[in-house]
Amino acid sequence: MLKHICCVISILLLGACTSVPEGVEPVTGFDAQRYLGKWYEIARFDHSFERDLSKVTATYSMRDDGGIKVINRGYNAKMGEWEEAEGKAYFVENESTGHLKVSFFGPFYASYVIAELDKDGYTYSLVTGPDKSYLWILARSAELPEQTINKLVQKARSLGYDTEQFIWVDHSDT
Repeated sequence: MLKHICCVISILLLGACTSVPEGVEPVTGFDAQRYLGKWYEIARFDHSFERDLSKVTATYSMRDDGGIKVINRGYNAKMGEWEEAEGKAYFVENESTGHLKVSFFGPFYASYVIAELDKDGYTYSLVTGPDKSYLWILARSAELPEQTINKLVQKARSLGYDTEQFIWVDHSDT
């Protein structure tokens, strides 16, 4: 019986990791092929796995199994070296909804929810994780126009995110 209870709790906890934060709706009409390629991290909330990193990028490509390969890369000036993590992502609902689960550590997945996307040019996106302690602004170039940044910050604020937490990523010499 205890084994069964532990299994159920584990499934519920893993499921929660791929959930969508309250009040957030993943974008629809998503096209993974257009999303592939290199994205620059413009801003992020602080987390240990990215602490002290600048020049952060995420590069997405198709995997043979239909998933998406994720390469996150950033420069750690304190260590004087580049850090890189490879992960994999899969759609949670369907391929036209911007809600994926991503894993960098074996069988453990977390949500990758695209809350805002430039559907015309796929030049910027606002991405959250399973709860409101995760948030990123991504762009196809190392800089975004101030007007676009303001729009994304306002969108995040309207969804209930504390945008004062943003760390603005240094991309100088990129």
